Amino acid sequence: MPDSNRTDFPPYSYVPGHFPHPISDPAGHSFGLIVPKPEPLDPANWQSSTEYLRGIELFNHGYYWEAHEVWESLWHAAGRAGPIADFLKALIKLAAAGVKVREGNAVGVKAHARRAEQLFRQVAEARDADANDSHRLNCDLEQLIAFANLIASSPVLAHTTKSSSPVAIVFNQSLVIGNCS
Repeated sequence: MPDSNRTDFPPYSYVPGHFPHPISDPAGHSFGLIVPKPEPLDPANWQSSTEYLRGIELFNHGYYWEAHEVWESLWHAAGRAGPIADFLKALIKLAAAGVKVREGNAVGVKAHARRAEQLFRQVAEARDADANDSHRLNCDLEQLIAFANLIASSPVLAHTTKSSSPVAIVFNQSLVIGNCS
């Protein structure tokens, strides 16, 4: 699980128009950093995925764009299709909603959170329909669906205001995913 005592976070969480782009701007916090492509997320061994766990940690500490990037690399490694990829894409959409909160864009918050909710529902349906249970996600998808729904239904609860703070936790709860991959 994410370690709340870690200190190796970037100096800011990227918000377009507020901070230098982390990768393309020479002043960005990750400019010139070469990140190796991750191995696909193994549902039976999620604890060994440093990328997956790092994404959760980043998200829970207010680094939504950075979490998005980490989960997107895993989404690509998953082939961008199937239940695991859909699950990762839902996490990506939740992270994008966090960026939209930071931008003060309530419409964007709602759109990304609704899409996350839809994707979590698709994953739950695929899990329930799989007789072999080959991609079982041992997490509380209903909790994640409810979290996405809350954000979409009440973007004001996510403190939808523009903020120039280097980092801001904007959601009322953290992702508690545990055995969720």
